[in-house]
Amino acid sequence: MSITDSHYDILIVGAGIAGSALAHALSDLPSYRRPLRIALLERSLAEPDRIVGELLQPGGVIALKQLGLEWTLEGIDAVPVKGYCILKDGQQVHIPYTEGHEGRSFHHGKFVMKLREAALKAKGVEVIEATVTELIEDPHDAKRIIGVHAKKPTTTEGGEPEKVQYLADLVVIADGCFSNFRTAVMGASGFKPVTRSHFVGAVLEDVTLPIPQHGTVALVRGSGPVLLYQISEHDTRILIDVQQPLPQDLPAHILTNIVPQLPESLHAAVRTAIAKDRLRRMPNSFLPAVEQNGHSCKNGILLLGDAWNMRHPLTGGGMTVALNDVVLLRDQLISMPDFRDAKRVNQALKAWHWARKPLSSTVNILAFALYDLFGAEDDLLEVLRAGCFAYFERGGECVDGPVSLLSGVAKSPYLLFTHFFSVAFYSLYCLFTRPRLVTPSPSSSSQKSKSSLQPTSKSTLHPTSKSTFQPTSKSTPPKPTYITPTPLQYPFLALQSLRVFWAAILVFGPLLWSEIRWWSPSDTRRRNRVVVLAVVPVVAAVGFVGAVVLKTWSLQAELFPELAVRGVGVGSA
Repeated sequence: MSITDSHYDILIVGAGIAGSALAHALSDLPSYRRPLRIALLERSLAEPDRIVGELLQPGGVIALKQLGLEWTLEGIDAVPVKGYCILKDGQQVHIPYTEGHEGRSFHHGKFVMKLREAALKAKGVEVIEATVTELIEDPHDAKRIIGVHAKKPTTTEGGEPEKVQYLADLVVIADGCFSNFRTAVMGASGFKPVTRSHFVGAVLEDVTLPIPQHGTVALVRGSGPVLLYQISEHDTRILIDVQQPLPQDLPAHILTNIVPQLPESLHAAVRTAIAKDRLRRMPNSFLPAVEQNGHSCKNGILLLGDAWNMRHPLTGGGMTVALNDVVLLRDQLISMPDFRDAKRVNQALKAWHWARKPLSSTVNILAFALYDLFGAEDDLLEVLRAGCFAYFERGGECVDGPVSLLSGVAKSPYLLFTHFFSVAFYSLYCLFTRPRLVTPSPSSSSQKSKSSLQPTSKSTLHPTSKSTFQPTSKSTPPKPTYITPTPLQYPFLALQSLRVFWAAILVFGPLLWSEIRWWSPSDTRRRNRVVVLAVVPVVAAVGFVGAVVLKTWSLQAELFPELAVRGVGVGSA
């Protein structure tokens, strides 16, 4: 083994979005501090090729500007993103970003290479191609990490990879969603990622989206949503959410069940892409962030980016959260006099954990709330889905508010809560007031008459005239039948509205709890501590109230003995 004598202030594992941005950010510290010596390790410095991490929301562009990295969006054939277009049952709704804000979409690898270029140019940063294999513990303190073992691509005289070790006062793990060191860092304090579905991706050539320079979300039946956005002058990414278990024949599933529901102008391009290239897939994982200063967490090391926190990529918020995390972490570490001071570092990590919550919680909750609404095959969620579509059609604040949250510009879980339940209540309003589409039936007219008394489970809200119809198939569909709810239906609809509202709570509540909770279920020590801290005040309060009641009763007996004998209270006197 080749042992290096190099010692760094900070060592970063992973030169992706978060790792490269952090290396540059920490090199640009105020002049009153000596320049930091930073090592940025990456197993391969070749341009990465991924199907996610290609859409940067306006909030991420703002974070890049705060880091002085806005120039990394230049020279990579990036495409401006000015909002979204949502397609549902042949209708579309335009959701533009609020005035003055703009995102970017691009090939992921080209953007990463620009960020690595920024790290290479940064003062005090050394970019090293090496595969980290193991964390190095302090021989005098097993809870503290002091460096990493790694293998370089160069070989020894014996033909084996050159083994090296790098030491540092603080180690940052930013090795992505498939992190090899997440468990080693967090121990029992960490979550394990849960895969909800997979994105299956391909590149379409020279297609025109319904609204140019806008991300397109197509809501299809029998599958999760389909996301399309342009990533270069000629290339457009298509991501199809496929829920588990994955079909054995993915191409056939997409061609048979998904393509017919997309705009007809895309059909040929999708078929060509599937025939030309292999379909690639990525897991869509759920990983809530928990505090990194728990009793089982290692000192001298921290997680960053997807290694620590993941949400569904439907809203394209991952890079925005990661870059905002880099901005906030830089601000916490700037004033750190000694990265070896575990107490100070843990205090900084706790402050960082809560400082990031306004944006990260908003993006995390919104991502899975929208996914649950757009991707679930459920009659109750279908009512919410149709109500959400109708809510967007109203325009004004009904669009500006949600899109400011989606874009990462508004950092407010409260605003998200307000709009989510506004959608829920508006969905209930639409349930009673809007005509509903009844699935045509070949049965007799008497059966049709009977079906008109009660909406079928597959009925949907009638879209407003504001929508623009776009046929998705050459075949002529059966003529739709719409019915308006009558007073006879109100009792049934009232019961259904309660179930719909409860479904909305079941969507939002667990997501909100996952952001409020700062410990994982497996961390029994923290959980028990929280339970004790929560239960003791309640027990004390109940005891206090009970003592007051007993004291009042005894005083009543002393002051009004004749009532006490007759068993009558003061109130009845």
